[in-house]
Amino acid sequence: MRAWKTGAGAWLSAIGALAGTSPATAQQLLLLTTQTFVERVTTDINGRPRRILASTARPAPGDQLIVILNWRNDGSAPLRDAALIRPVPRGVELDASDPLMQVSVDGGAHWGRLDQLWLPTALGGVRRAVPADVTHVRWPLPEAGPGQSGRLSYRATLR
Repeated sequence: MRAWKTGAGAWLSAIGALAGTSPATAQQLLLLTTQTFVERVTTDINGRPRRILASTARPAPGDQLIVILNWRNDGSAPLRDAALIRPVPRGVELDASDPLMQVSVDGGAHWGRLDQLWLPTALGGVRRAVPADVTHVRWPLPEAGPGQSGRLSYRATLR
């Protein structure tokens, strides 16, 4: 899923990747559904800003995305020591401000807070990772008995 096209098709592909439905792991039987919205700011009749969630049917660069992940333990055993891991499509820049969120800038090999991660430079040095470098995002899930569910959400910007 890393081969994103350039141009308008890339925005739809990136949003489609964010909006997929998939099981997180077959062993845990964790059902995951994803909803993606564009956050629009309008002005109400009193001149105050009002935030609304709109369809992602016509995304544009700079759009603020709201991604909602609904999960449920569909297994017969409690969910323990599990994490929810999602790829971040190219063309999408993650807002990594959630204190529980861990990110990877190397395809999921290493995890940490964004300010703790470094990348090599072409000249042999290193630099701090920036939001555009994030390839995957991970959240630890709380212990959940069979049938229990939860919700996570995060923000991202369409580049």
